[in-house]
Amino acid sequence: MAGNKTRPSERSVKDILAAVAPERRADAETLSALMQRISGEPPVVWGSIIGFGNYHYRYGSGREGDYFPVGFAPRKAAFSIYLMGLYLPKTQAERERLLARLGKHTMTKACLYVKKLTDIDLEVLEEMVEMSIASINSAYPDEK
Repeated sequence: MAGNKTRPSERSVKDILAAVAPERRADAETLSALMQRISGEPPVVWGSIIGFGNYHYRYGSGREGDYFPVGFAPRKAAFSIYLMGLYLPKTQAERERLLARLGKHTMTKACLYVKKLTDIDLEVLEEMVEMSIASINSAYPDEK
């Protein structure tokens, strides 16, 4: 079975942040500091994503792998904020309540897109990051 394409790498977080457009760099640094503070984990580059923490998942289908509970990528059009625990079914009602308070964004399964941090309520984002981590830790307690 093929493994994940997105894996931890030796790329430098500092280099990724330095490559962000100057007008967006402060937002990227704020996201990094926020996720590191809440997760208690250092940032690690996973492909082109800056991830915080690590968990091992195993699905009923037999697919398994490692991923991060929260992370972000400073893409050109918007920040892609990965909140893996918010995709789990038990978080759906709370996720929708928080998204309604967040501010200007779009959301897919586990990825939140934000153009700039002034468009959103950072306290709500902090709650979402905390919830994502707690949800992953609950779903995969023995899979660290």
